[in-house]
Amino acid sequence: MSAVPLPPLPPTPAPEEGYRPAGRSIADLVDREHQQLLSLVEQLTGPEATPQEALAVLTAALSRHLSAEEQYLLPAVRAALPTAGERVDAEIAADAGLLNALKGLTDEALTDVAGRVRQHVDGVGALVTELRAVATEEELIRLGNRLEIAEEAAPTRPHPSTPATPPWNRIVEPAVGVVDKVLDAVTRRPTYLADLPEPPRD
Repeated sequence: MSAVPLPPLPPTPAPEEGYRPAGRSIADLVDREHQQLLSLVEQLTGPEATPQEALAVLTAALSRHLSAEEQYLLPAVRAALPTAGERVDAEIAADAGLLNALKGLTDEALTDVAGRVRQHVDGVGALVTELRAVATEEELIRLGNRLEIAEEAAPTRPHPSTPATPPWNRIVEPAVGVVDKVLDAVTRRPTYLADLPEPPRD
């Protein structure tokens, strides 16, 4: 029996010994992205002025990351860990604060954003650790597949006023993401870590 209520997904084959769905665990994906984001903010908060391209990439990476977490990770935590509801609510509120801080991000605001990113990693990282303990590997992988799909369709700009919980965020966020991607293409705005001259290490 599943420990975590999953979003609607295609049925899986009848379980067989050693069966493992393809993909990466949501816990591994989130941990990796957290390390990349920490590395990036450390890289950008040095003594030198930050290029506008780097600020754009940080904004896009965080916007996608927070959107996907709110669509799939945090609802899974809420369902699997009934006592974690208040902490999930606190993380959603903190996400809104971080998205607001990202609006029109400047070099001067980086210190505040970096602090918020570190708090995010600590808070959500603790929830991920607890989710690992109660969810099966299959559940974590299937959630990871959904997270990757959601992140690819997510907005690349901060939209703190959009819905932050299912089902509406799963409807609104991809639609907003389409508009953002059109603007990115028109303005040639960089949005991926790989677009940076020195991408952060995992």
